[in-house]
Amino acid sequence: MDVNSVVHLGQQALTMILLLSAPVLILSLIVGLLVSIFQATTQIQEATLAFVPKIIVVFLSLVIFGHWMISTATNFTKNLFLNIDKFIK
Repeated sequence: MDVNSVVHLGQQALTMILLLSAPVLILSLIVGLLVSIFQATTQIQEATLAFVPKIIVVFLSLVIFGHWMISTATNFTKNLFLNIDKFIK
């Protein structure tokens, strides 16, 4: 396995990580921003007000996107195992 193959495989793995984590992170970021704006306008500085909505959104996003995330990760892993003979050379 040459250096280009290793770099390409690493790029695919990092792309997969970013792709799988993007829905959860983006939704959590949006909810955190909205809660922060709400806290700034109402001057309520309660820590649980920022924490609980983000946890709920992360849970719901995992429920919604979980099937897609698992199938995408499974396809990537199957592809790795099917091409393992090419990686050993």
